[in-house]
Amino acid sequence: MNFDKTNAALDSVYTAETPEALAKAYAEWAASYDSETASLGYLLPFLIAAWVARHVPSGEGPLLDAGCGTGLSGSSLKALGYGDIAGLDLSDDMLKIAGSRQAYSELKKAMLGGPLPWPDGHFRAFFSTGVFTIGHAPASGLHELVRITKSGGHAIFTVRDQVFESGGFQAVFADLTQARKWRPVEQSPWFRCYAIGDPEALVKAFVFEVL
Repeated sequence: MNFDKTNAALDSVYTAETPEALAKAYAEWAASYDSETASLGYLLPFLIAAWVARHVPSGEGPLLDAGCGTGLSGSSLKALGYGDIAGLDLSDDMLKIAGSRQAYSELKKAMLGGPLPWPDGHFRAFFSTGVFTIGHAPASGLHELVRITKSGGHAIFTVRDQVFESGGFQAVFADLTQARKWRPVEQSPWFRCYAIGDPEALVKAFVFEVL
């Protein structure tokens, strides 16, 4: 596996300065995304399924995979007995691959940070992995994700270390807590995104209960 090629693809998505540039970077990466991230030991789509399973019984839904990419998280949850999973992503090419996995009840093109095409309280939970990272979805996107999650539901997502401080996540967490929109349930320690490559890339998983 060509680590240089994979790292170049990672660089292109991390340095995209507009949503259009980010979508273009993912369009170019979509066909080889799964094999190349697997070569780095990308853990997050499988670990997020464990966090969902800890907090959401398998018979309950619907669930939203926010920033579903090629659908690795959805197919992991399907294998664990979950159905009624919706996915959203900004890349048509990624959504096409996600659809081929037969794990999603619906797939929609949308961008986190903007309005989302579901009514208030629609989802039992949302989960998002590898999306709140460098050059990607803003912390402000959590407000809209919480809006479409029902009271008593869960917000389950990862945040990259490099944006946690600089991207305003702590302020958004505090705003949503003080407004009694959610309450913290648990969080992981910082851990590596990739088991093989990029040992400096750390993330933390967060779980909140929506109020």
